[in-house]
Amino acid sequence: MAVVLKKCKRNGVKLVQETCSVRFLKKRLPIVAWLPKYNLEKFQGDLIAGLTVGLTVIPQGLAYAAVAELPLQYGLYSAFMGCFIYCLFGTSKDVTLGPTAIISLMTAEYAKGEPTLAIALCLCAGLVQFAMGVLQLGFLVNFMAFPVISGYMSAAALIIGCGQLKLIFGLKNVRRSFIWNIYDTFRKLPETNHWDLTLGIISFVILLIMKWLKDRNWDKDRDPFTPLTTRQRVGRKAIWLIGTGRNALIVIVTTILAGILFSNNIKPFTMTKDVPPGFPKVGPPSFSYQHNNQTVEGEEFLSQLGAGIAVLPLIAILETIAYGKAFASRNKYRIDATQELLALGIANIVSSFFGSYPMSCSCSRTAINSTSGVRTPLGGIFAGLLVILALAFIMPYFRYIPSAVLGAVIIASVINMFEYQVIPKQWRIHKPDLLVWMVCFLCVLFLGIQFGILVGVGLGLVIELYGLAKPGTKVDTIDCCPKIVVVKFDKGLSFPASDFIVTTIHDAGLDEPPYKPVILDFAHVSHLDFSVIRSLALSVEEYATNNTPLYFACVNRDLEAKLKKASIKNLQCFPTVQLATEAILDEGVHGCIGMGFNEGQNRGTRRITLGSGAPREDGDVHQPILMTEVSLDHLDISSDTGEVLQNHTSHSDRDNHETTV
Repeated sequence: MAVVLKKCKRNGVKLVQETCSVRFLKKRLPIVAWLPKYNLEKFQGDLIAGLTVGLTVIPQGLAYAAVAELPLQYGLYSAFMGCFIYCLFGTSKDVTLGPTAIISLMTAEYAKGEPTLAIALCLCAGLVQFAMGVLQLGFLVNFMAFPVISGYMSAAALIIGCGQLKLIFGLKNVRRSFIWNIYDTFRKLPETNHWDLTLGIISFVILLIMKWLKDRNWDKDRDPFTPLTTRQRVGRKAIWLIGTGRNALIVIVTTILAGILFSNNIKPFTMTKDVPPGFPKVGPPSFSYQHNNQTVEGEEFLSQLGAGIAVLPLIAILETIAYGKAFASRNKYRIDATQELLALGIANIVSSFFGSYPMSCSCSRTAINSTSGVRTPLGGIFAGLLVILALAFIMPYFRYIPSAVLGAVIIASVINMFEYQVIPKQWRIHKPDLLVWMVCFLCVLFLGIQFGILVGVGLGLVIELYGLAKPGTKVDTIDCCPKIVVVKFDKGLSFPASDFIVTTIHDAGLDEPPYKPVILDFAHVSHLDFSVIRSLALSVEEYATNNTPLYFACVNRDLEAKLKKASIKNLQCFPTVQLATEAILDEGVHGCIGMGFNEGQNRGTRRITLGSGAPREDGDVHQPILMTEVSLDHLDISSDTGEVLQNHTSHSDRDNHETTV
């Protein structure tokens, strides 16, 4: 007892020392590490990038609030506090937190257009993410394979895009679910507002052209040794600025146009609803709201959020870590995944006190931040300040924003999220992955987000478990007397494969008489559990009962030690397949007639002919018979000693050479 207490005390002291160290402080509060090195050059890069991201997030925030089915101001409430928090706790200079298309769609799914539910969901998501960071449970997102993520995001892009068609066509009272949304949109096409349709299409086309101009490689056909003129440099910078701020530019221009028409009592476009000006009310989220003159609170309130409390935080974590790692790799630095979990969790918790709905990392704004030359996470501060200025001074003018323009901005933003290009690649490389992609895609469309993700993850795990239950095996036959079967497993063996292993080994040598000796090649096996070892013991016992050898070859030291600890009777392990083969042949020469030897075959020289392959050159017969050497044509082995003999016959003689008795 005293020893245990002493050990606990020593570990406690060590933990306290590590926690109170400067290294731990820099790890959990990264701003302490980079702020002392801050300078004017970095400030300039952060300022330009921050303002650029701010001009992007304002129109996107308004548009994504519409996707979340919340009043437009909640898109901006979600766009500033995350920037401030991430500056303190984030480890990536490029990541920007705020409203995103995927999280907005999920918020619409679980909050059902109720701001109180959305804000409470933000707090719950932050608590879950923070707890996962403390417990280092970020690995759970690894169970969402790429086909699941891609299928889900493609379906979400289609749902979001189709959901904005009502804004483009100027339709009202269109239901939210995908099937009914499509049905209502086509049913109400005669009610189309042609002014909205015209403005929406023009805005969408202009956005695509601006994006194409920004992304175009202008140096493709240029002589790399010819310097750019001043006019070319200014022109390219102007194109980049216009393309980067295209969302803000199109919203500003169309808002001015609609405002001028509205002031002259001309109202051709469908406008957004009035947006209350000013800063959001600061305070803890409420866990009750009024619905049909009844108060929803307590258990009923939480039941409204449903699976969103678990599913939404995981998707947000996946977006943040995936994009963070991608841009860190591109810009040659590293991020701390656990710290990213903590930063995202704290950002959502604090933001919920400012009226925010759940947020995560935005891929488009992170890309803009990176290409704008951001140097540190401080760039997010300038983006957040720009959003606060918008809340304070220009909110009353948002009522003049045409709804069709917001729909065009959303569709142009999510159009690249549909990853159609992975479909032929998955078909060529691994068809089961395409099955997972299609199932997840269709389930998200027709059953909903949470069911689609659960079905996709479940199907992916089933396919993975099937691979564990039936590991890849290669069975080859050494054409000698007796014939020897070599079974090679291509991976570690776990308990789901127990029955498969017993069946495979039985069918290899004991399927039908005359029975054949079997060599198990474990060259690629690095793991065995108790169930598998028990199955191997049963197979060894079965072969011993039938007086037929079952030998193990190429077993590494750790696995051989495990097998020996299991006290398997008649267990024999050999360093190579060659030595195991010689042992079987030697055993056959000295009396194992039941394995296929004739009584006259106990003297002289026997030739072993392997199943396939080109003849070997003279002198190669001394090399070990491994599974990678099944292309051997023959070996000469002495029946007296069991040794491999030097073969001096030429290739022409080999073709007509018969087994010497």
